[in-house]
Amino acid sequence: MWPPPTAGNHGPPLNKLIAVAIDKDRGSQVALKWAIDNLLARGQTVILIHVKVKPSASQPPAHATSRLNQMPDASNDGSGMIELDPQLKELFLPFRVFCTRKDIQCHDVVLEDVDVVKAIVEYVNRTAIEVLILGAAAKGGLLRRFKVKDIPGNVVKGVPDFCTVYVISKNGKISATRSASRLAPFIHPLRHQFMQQGNAKSNTGEDSLNTPSRGSLSGIPKPVSDLPMSNLQSDTLNMKSPFTHRKGPNGKPYEISQPDTDISFVSSGRPSIDNMFPSFADNYDSGATPPRLSGFSDFEAQNFEPIPLGRRSLDIMPSELSFLSMEGDRASFSSTPDDVAAEMRRLKLELKQTMEMYSTACKEALTAQQMAMELQRWKTEEQRRLEDARFAEEAALALAEKEKAKSRAALEHAEAAQRLAELESQKRINAEMKALKEAEERNKVLNKLSNSDFRYRRYSIEEIETATDYFAQANKIGEGGYGPVYKCYMDHTPVAVKVLRPDAAHGRQQFQQEVEVLNCIRHPHMVLLLGACPEYGCLVYEFMSNGSLEDLLFQRGKTPPLSWQQRFRIAAEIGAGLLFLHQSKPEPIVHRDLKPANILLDRNFVSKISDVGLARLVPPSVADSVTQYRMTSTAGTFCYIDPEYQQTGMLGIKSDVYSLGIIFLQILTAKPPMGLTHHVERAIEKGTFNDMLDSSVPDWPLDEALNLAKLSLKCSELRRKDRPDLSKVIMPELERLRTLGEENPCQSALYSSGYSTNHSQASVSQASQHE
Repeated sequence: MWPPPTAGNHGPPLNKLIAVAIDKDRGSQVALKWAIDNLLARGQTVILIHVKVKPSASQPPAHATSRLNQMPDASNDGSGMIELDPQLKELFLPFRVFCTRKDIQCHDVVLEDVDVVKAIVEYVNRTAIEVLILGAAAKGGLLRRFKVKDIPGNVVKGVPDFCTVYVISKNGKISATRSASRLAPFIHPLRHQFMQQGNAKSNTGEDSLNTPSRGSLSGIPKPVSDLPMSNLQSDTLNMKSPFTHRKGPNGKPYEISQPDTDISFVSSGRPSIDNMFPSFADNYDSGATPPRLSGFSDFEAQNFEPIPLGRRSLDIMPSELSFLSMEGDRASFSSTPDDVAAEMRRLKLELKQTMEMYSTACKEALTAQQMAMELQRWKTEEQRRLEDARFAEEAALALAEKEKAKSRAALEHAEAAQRLAELESQKRINAEMKALKEAEERNKVLNKLSNSDFRYRRYSIEEIETATDYFAQANKIGEGGYGPVYKCYMDHTPVAVKVLRPDAAHGRQQFQQEVEVLNCIRHPHMVLLLGACPEYGCLVYEFMSNGSLEDLLFQRGKTPPLSWQQRFRIAAEIGAGLLFLHQSKPEPIVHRDLKPANILLDRNFVSKISDVGLARLVPPSVADSVTQYRMTSTAGTFCYIDPEYQQTGMLGIKSDVYSLGIIFLQILTAKPPMGLTHHVERAIEKGTFNDMLDSSVPDWPLDEALNLAKLSLKCSELRRKDRPDLSKVIMPELERLRTLGEENPCQSALYSSGYSTNHSQASVSQASQHE
């Protein structure tokens, strides 16, 4: 383990395996430059790792293709290197050129995998890489928006602990690092191979540095100085001038005239490639490997290979010209030095023009090729844009068709709903018109009956005054919204007389309604109307000695509590009487004011429904089809009145079912009706319903009581359509409970002998309302 490189620290020893992960981005170039400047020494080998991402996960497992630059590989076909595809060659080429300039050997490794991080980590484990350098991930806003995977960060987390990792930012500084905590577990053969290569290179000396091996880069031409020279060229280079190395017969050197221009300008003073491409000429003259021009292809580089050869031909041009002048002298020895100089100037001028034309042609070829590449890129881009536009148009058309279909479906649904609403409205109008006609006819019939029918006994006001001792307060047993109620004897029979109060609203209409209903019906659980005095609005009923159900439930007047058998029987009797009203012919009757105060009990605790003055006769067509009847005003007692009827004025036979549910809950709990449904429902949910039952009854059958409570909650649902049917659902359960009570008779001697009390009866409660 070694510290991070500093200005005076050159990094790890030379025998460590150092790898640089490369890609097409600039960060890889910065990482390689940083590694060469800080970690690598001249002649050392670096491993260049590139991961080729597979397009899908269905391909074979990841494998590596390696290539050692400037090192023969015995495992290939003998060519000295493993050939890569042109795209990978183009990727590795700038890095190999840079390494060659810095006198660094490079070993190319190509990994194929779906996951880049996984491929690098597995290769580090497999090869025992001890130092790994990566370029930092791009952190631009665009890449962050697309959530590009942080490959360097994941590699730092994933590599084994014997590998030191450096992440280099774009400015050439270390952005993240992780030092190794132990040595590599094994030595890979690559380390021995690199060490042997370094030893061989140090033994070969300076010549080996200038002479590339068979594995050198194929895309860069070799320097002219390194090409094998022919015998003619060797003789030409060793040729000596007779004017400087020979003497005449007299022992004096030859005299030579100095022309205006010397032939040496052909190789030194011409505007040739040396001037047009000075970097090429300098590199060729120095014997170093020429750099690759960015943007040039291998084909373009090969086009420039004749340039140094052309220069070599220019360098040997003086000897060729001398041979031509010698042949001309054989034909004519009269040529003067001026003619030779003129000929040389002409030839040099032609050569200059030829080289300029050649240079211009090369530049035009490069420009044309670049334009062709730009046109090809533009064509590809335009094709892609056209494809995108076509796909977008098709998607827009498909979306438009889908929206049209949705719009058509919505219009059809709206039209169907409108037609259905119109049909319902027309049906409702027809039903109301029919109901109005039937109501008119019924009123006519009732008016005729009231004027001619005397099925009840008519009492005179004198008889009633005498029986009540002129309405004495001692005989008064109660008072309701209709008026006071008196107990008296008529025809030697105890009766209850209800007298109309002068200020009673709609009193006469209520009187007429009660007379019509009770005079037309007879039922064991309906209070019996004995007679009436229509002139003064007095009604004569049979006397109910045990008062109202409300008095017995709350034990007013010190009455004993009702047993559970009696409570179940009373509930069944109330349901039977109400069902009789609902099934009356020719028109159903809705009570509208059903409550415990209007349930009276005789001396045998037989319950009977009273106070039908607010009852309404619903037309049979409405009761059968619509099940509700529109009322101009609501009537009833708070906490017992149907919420839907109270809110909308729509009356139906299930309006009485709501009141029946509240009465059943009071029979079970003996509690006031305010919020009773909520308390019972919460107690059932919490499992504390036993605490809600009337504590005066010690032997409640808990399961049957719970069933009756659940049925009562269903009867008191807020929506009328959620309430059960009286005849099909409620009455069968009530009959079952009454049978259970009869099979388990009460042991109380008080009720078995028939408890009779002088308890007062009130057939109408204080809270009764009027139309």
